[in-house]
Amino acid sequence: MDSPFQLDMRAEYGQMAEDIRSTQARMARIRATAESDDGLIGVTVGGAGELIELWLDPRIYRAPDSAALARDITETFRRAVERSQEEVMEIVAGFLPADATPGTTDLRFDPLLHELDRRGR
Repeated sequence: MDSPFQLDMRAEYGQMAEDIRSTQARMARIRATAESDDGLIGVTVGGAGELIELWLDPRIYRAPDSAALARDITETFRRAVERSQEEVMEIVAGFLPADATPGTTDLRFDPLLHELDRRGR
């Protein structure tokens, strides 16, 4: 027969699993978009920073500088990822210490680890 403690822990773990699944679903819906300074490049990424869409204005072909184009695409992608990380931080803020930032947090695991640590005390 299960003790009341075991039943409480199961309920708590069940709630935690539900919270994590809800958080994952919210993160999966994130779409963050950035444009290059000249507006010729657009990038949309998802909650994990994955590339969803890249669009290039045909005017980029007027200056055949592939190195500059690559830098502009990379910079635009980086800005979109930063925006995505900011949205993720808003979603997982309740699972993290108040001073957590995208730069100091592994957004794939830290929210879960902090919540498990908190519940394990």
